Amino acid sequence: MNFDPLLKYINNYIDLTDDEIAFLKSKLIIRKYLKGQYIVQQGDICKYECFVLKGCTKTFYVDKEGQEHILMFSIEDWWTSDMGSFITQTPADFNVQCLENSELVMFSYDIIEDLYREIPKLERFFRQIIERAFVASQKRIVRSFSLSAKEQYLYFRDQYPLIEQRIPQYMIASYLGITKEFLSKIKSQLILEQ
Repeated sequence: MNFDPLLKYINNYIDLTDDEIAFLKSKLIIRKYLKGQYIVQQGDICKYECFVLKGCTKTFYVDKEGQEHILMFSIEDWWTSDMGSFITQTPADFNVQCLENSELVMFSYDIIEDLYREIPKLERFFRQIIERAFVASQKRIVRSFSLSAKEQYLYFRDQYPLIEQRIPQYMIASYLGITKEFLSKIKSQLILEQ
């Protein structure tokens, strides 16, 4: 099993000894999912924090009217799960579904606790990841209040060019909180402005 992308990612934050790497590898599993499969569903307890080795996922909420609201996408070298459910081990508010055939490193709740005990610096690593995710979430909320739909789309396109090529336009519209028709109008307008 190839854990190299995960180890390279961790190495951006902390240094692990050979023994620590061996222990970490002994605790991890890699799981493959098919396009359309769920990693977690609303109402279930999220059992894993996942690092994406290959593929693309979406995290979304389905409201009482059956409308889908996309919170985030995850591609290679990103994390995915329902973090609130995972941390509290309570029912998930969100679904995480594979948009492509995907390969994930799975961290169970118990395994993460074992890793914290055996390799304390991993607790600092995961804290830093969660802090970054929290800051990104807050900035996204501010952008949704302060930027026009067009500005939000331009930001998305500039920040996540690899994602835009891999997902349908209606999902980008859902992520931006607009209709697919409005997104088409924005894109047409941008073409005219070039």
